[in-house]
Amino acid sequence: MTNNITPITENDIADFLLNTPDFFERHADLLASVQLSSGHGKRAVSLQERQAEMLREKIKVLERGLMDMIRNGNENMQTADKLQRWMRNMLLTTQATDMPTQLVNSIKDEFVVPQVAMKVWGVDVRYQNEAYACGVSDDVKLFASSLAAPYVGLNAKFEASAWLDNPEQAVSVALIPLRAVGTQDTFGLLILASPDAQRFNASMGTDFLERMGDIASAALSRLRSDLSSD
Repeated sequence: MTNNITPITENDIADFLLNTPDFFERHADLLASVQLSSGHGKRAVSLQERQAEMLREKIKVLERGLMDMIRNGNENMQTADKLQRWMRNMLLTTQATDMPTQLVNSIKDEFVVPQVAMKVWGVDVRYQNEAYACGVSDDVKLFASSLAAPYVGLNAKFEASAWLDNPEQAVSVALIPLRAVGTQDTFGLLILASPDAQRFNASMGTDFLERMGDIASAALSRLRSDLSSD
């Protein structure tokens, strides 16, 4: 006669225990006799000890997560403070023609960027002979206009790197297009450079750099407006 009894599986046992919460109340002695392997070696421990070990591990993970949150919060606060000081320096710059130099130097100082340079075009006639408005090729203008977001990564011998004081030391760069507020009209390009290949890498986000570009574009709009004055 064929035996049609289906063997009990681990899932069956697990389902039974889940659906019978009072099982261990009626068999409390069973808990004390259950032995499991420890997560810290081959020794056997009781079920309660193993649960305590697992709980401690979970607490450690939560503690590490909390410390990461605190650290990230502090870093974000420091970045916000740097951004505020950078903006304040530009707001205190009264002469429009001084704005590019102040903007570049403030980025170097506040964000500790080894090299920063910038060029603008399409400026008011009063500023066309300034160093920051000269020496921009059509290729650079076309490249800047093509950037939907800042470029971050290795310096592929970009023409803009020649604007830096020491272009040979520009291993990684961030290229930030400058656009007229509320439009896609590109009128400049800001370059940040570092000898560290990982300072500006292709995996980093560009949100902060985009905000930096927006602020810089707004500050430099005075060079394009007929209402700006020295």
